[in-house]
Amino acid sequence: MYQYTEFDKQFVRARAAQHRDQLERFQSGQLSSDEFKPLRLQNGWYVQRYAPMLRVAVPYGEISAAQLSVLARIAREFDTPDAELLATAQATQDKLPGLAPKLTTNYGHFTTRQNVQFNWIPLSQSADVMDLLASVNMHGIQTSGNCIRNTTTDELAGVSVDEVVDPRPYAELIRQWSTLHPEFAFLPRKFKIAITGASQDRAAIGWHDVGLQMVKNAVGEVGFKVLIGGGMGRTPVVGSQIREFLPWDQIMNYLEAVIRVYNRWGRRDNLYKARIKILVKAEGQRYFDEVEAEYTQIVEKDGGLHTIPQAEFDRVAACFLAPALNLKQNTPEWAAKAEADVSIEAAKTPAFARWIAQNVVPHQNPALRAVKLSFKRVGQAPGDATADQLDAAAALVAKFSAGEARVTHTQNLVLPWVRLDQLHALWLEAKALGLAQPNIGLLTDMIACPGGDYCSLANARSLPLAAAITERYQDLDELDDLGHIDFHISGCINSCGHHHSGHIGILGVDKDGKEWYQVTLGGSDGKDLSGPTVPGKVVGPSFSSFEVPDVIEAVLNTYKALRQPALGRHEYFIETLHRVGQDPFKAAANAARHRAADAQTA
Repeated sequence: MYQYTEFDKQFVRARAAQHRDQLERFQSGQLSSDEFKPLRLQNGWYVQRYAPMLRVAVPYGEISAAQLSVLARIAREFDTPDAELLATAQATQDKLPGLAPKLTTNYGHFTTRQNVQFNWIPLSQSADVMDLLASVNMHGIQTSGNCIRNTTTDELAGVSVDEVVDPRPYAELIRQWSTLHPEFAFLPRKFKIAITGASQDRAAIGWHDVGLQMVKNAVGEVGFKVLIGGGMGRTPVVGSQIREFLPWDQIMNYLEAVIRVYNRWGRRDNLYKARIKILVKAEGQRYFDEVEAEYTQIVEKDGGLHTIPQAEFDRVAACFLAPALNLKQNTPEWAAKAEADVSIEAAKTPAFARWIAQNVVPHQNPALRAVKLSFKRVGQAPGDATADQLDAAAALVAKFSAGEARVTHTQNLVLPWVRLDQLHALWLEAKALGLAQPNIGLLTDMIACPGGDYCSLANARSLPLAAAITERYQDLDELDDLGHIDFHISGCINSCGHHHSGHIGILGVDKDGKEWYQVTLGGSDGKDLSGPTVPGKVVGPSFSSFEVPDVIEAVLNTYKALRQPALGRHEYFIETLHRVGQDPFKAAANAARHRAADAQTA
């Protein structure tokens, strides 16, 4: 895990002090609400449907046990609205038609961009929270606003067996370069970068403003394949390749060129057309040519100010040393015996065997494994973690993963440094805490945004549908039989739940002031057997909240009826969909809609 320098620590503490000063001036009337708004946004403080929302940065997903403990304290002590506000908010929710869950407090929420959010912290207490975050080198800098946001990456970076190059040092260099970049503080819109160094894309790089794939050329030199102009929202666009191979030391110069041209020509007159994807789609090769010309200017005429010296890369990379794990006999023989012991235990305990198969993945070090803790369960929204659960996770991370975890794109936690001989002990403790649900990659391991329950931008609520599907599909044998399915839910067209990339996606829409939902099929973020990165296609008309669970069940039943054997197993959902097309699923969805409507009027 990255070891923060003294400069990093001082910088974060100074930023927290600056926020306290700004807050005090706002409270005393020296700053108006309009003047304070851009200042609080620059530190991750939004105002949502009912209360302020804080987004805490977790650069490239790495988080320590100590940081999790502080997040637990924030959830417990600060994520609590006054009783009158909560009662008013709940009364508003209760009046809404359809499914209406109880609003929850005292929790953190893992996001799809590897950050953590809180939904109820009073703005008057924000400076105290920023000081607490700074005590463990955390902050909310550039988690909001039209700037370069948190760079995301593969949650298995540095440990995955399919890794070509560890992307974390490059992600850290991008973080340092982009933080408070004076030229890019007020871009036309927010700007998101994702980077992966593995053969399998677990960072969804095609759906980002800039996607970076680390590669090696024929002679073993490290570089980047560069994609630009990806994004979801109203106009889903998959990133276009602008460079097949860019030498690694030129990445800052090239990003400077890409974003400078975007900053120059991006739309500022229309919020919905301001993202780089619109500029790339409209200008095509002309935009590519101008980026290349700008890059040439930066390198040849301006001296390539952001070329990364080898010594600087080595300095940053040295901050990512693998932890000391006290492996007394880290030999092939020791690893083989430990693996045999795990197999014996798995044979005795089917539940442990299921967890090993679903939640545990291989590691570059044969004596270790990476373990995924599931934050998807009945009674909680996907990605939510209570204060007690955050504390419990911190304890597991400290005990079993050398104090380091990763927030995942799918709103879970990964423990990347688990000893093979401690897997069973970890499973027992995680199971007792409710964090060992063996559903990673299955239907109930869904992605969902907070939706209309909390977000002021949402057209409809996401969480009631997530709860309904989770409750309907609790049988683990049934989930296993359904196999791998990416199921994503967004409460509005902004697509924070990444519905476009779901094998099954749900989008909340507003029709005459009422909540309705579109269902999409066949989306992909480019990983596994999902095929190339593509947006899903809409199935029929929109559905009411009452109809959606039946529609999803009909789609899944159609899949089970149509799937065929494949490589010693049955086809996954996405494979059957690719083979037979959308028509059978569309017919099943519409039939289910009519049955649900008839049941409602009966």
